Amino acid sequence: MTQPIAFDLDSPEMRFSVSGGGEIARTVLPSGVRILTEFMPGSRSVTLGYWVAVGSRDEVPAADGTDGSHAGSLGSTHFLEHLLFKGTPTRTAFDIAEAFDSIGGEHNAMTAKEYTCYYAKVRDQDLEMSVAVMSDMLTSSLIDPDEFETERGVILEELAMADDDPSDVAHEHLSLAVMGDHPLGRPIGGNPQTIREATRDAVVQHFRANYRPNDLVISAAGAVNHDELVGWVTKTLTDAGWDLGEKARPVSRRSFARVPLTRATALETIERPIEQINIALGFPGITYTDDRRAVMSAMSGILGGGMSSRLFQEVREKRGLAYSVYSFSSAYSDAGMFGMFSSASPAKAHEVATVMRDEFFALAERGVTESELARIKGQLAGASALALEDTDTRMSRLGRAEIGSGEFYDYDASLAMLSKVTADDVHELARDIASGPMSLVAVGKCAKHAFDSLVEAVPAVPAAPAGADGVEAAPDGAS
Repeated sequence: MTQPIAFDLDSPEMRFSVSGGGEIARTVLPSGVRILTEFMPGSRSVTLGYWVAVGSRDEVPAADGTDGSHAGSLGSTHFLEHLLFKGTPTRTAFDIAEAFDSIGGEHNAMTAKEYTCYYAKVRDQDLEMSVAVMSDMLTSSLIDPDEFETERGVILEELAMADDDPSDVAHEHLSLAVMGDHPLGRPIGGNPQTIREATRDAVVQHFRANYRPNDLVISAAGAVNHDELVGWVTKTLTDAGWDLGEKARPVSRRSFARVPLTRATALETIERPIEQINIALGFPGITYTDDRRAVMSAMSGILGGGMSSRLFQEVREKRGLAYSVYSFSSAYSDAGMFGMFSSASPAKAHEVATVMRDEFFALAERGVTESELARIKGQLAGASALALEDTDTRMSRLGRAEIGSGEFYDYDASLAMLSKVTADDVHELARDIASGPMSLVAVGKCAKHAFDSLVEAVPAVPAAPAGADGVEAAPDGAS
């Protein structure tokens, strides 16, 4: 197919074929539980995901809480990611771990800014057992007081580990610098203060408010029979005490109305006794429903998406300043960020940061060549094809489409969107991004004012040529 498929919240059943011979089916139970599968011919494994559309951005400080279900929920999302593996009335934490270890399966969870996902990858013959265990976890976690305190210590160690990684520190602080007081600027895992102050009662309230039938999305990809999976899910959720006969519409998706970001800081330096300075530059970006998302992929790839990219060639190949340099884009429902990252010795860090900044502004001023555009289209098409060989990627694609934009793009539809990108589109988007406020974060042995000149003398963004029209973002509420 060459057009996206809309996942209507009021459509109880959908089935359609996708490129590569896959078959997708979607069922919305009367209770609002959504179940999506992609059958992959030739696969012997299945990746299963249980999703809820609640992430770190949905937490609120106690002082800002306006109702009992959300008051003082900072840190709750990350706590739940840990605690749902710690036992139910019928399974201990060891039982849950042993269930997957004994079959050679993988199980884990991820907390993001706008969703949480619990997932497992198993052989096809072990899918029924996986559904039973994960349904039990998602519905009946004890959130045991003793386990709660144990996991508080584990999470604090996890945060300490991240704080020892200067690249993690740079990226976390760049989000805050670019997004300011928007909840998306907060770190996903919380910080030591919020984790120490989190209470079991607040986490339990957060669990009850957000882990309900009409919040739940289940996606699976690989050797999966859709009707069997629907049956197993219905049985296990009913056995756990959920009333699947009570009618409820799935929770509405987030608003896609873009919100303005207020930069927190133009420059932040963080001292660390390490050998390199880690440098991150960022600007406000685009949302994940913006019509220009394929343009963003192309722009970021040309600038810093591989060994032939402008940044890699200029920073590493021509000047030998750094081992790694790249650009990236993070898109959310109502805001986004575009950035660049590298690390270098203190003696070279200022030059690396200058080159990154100047290469991007040169792209914004002069645009890209047709040969660069052709190369990045081939690169993105090939990378997508390789990624879709994996059941994890396909399961995730289904879950993100359902809880995010509400639109599903298969490989051919994605290629069709990419094929329409022109050099002028890339030029216009780069000019748009470069016209926003720039933030720079440096982590390492940083002289306090070493990067002042970079943020004080940002190159001017050239005005758009007369008559040039940029590609507009998707209208508010579009899907």
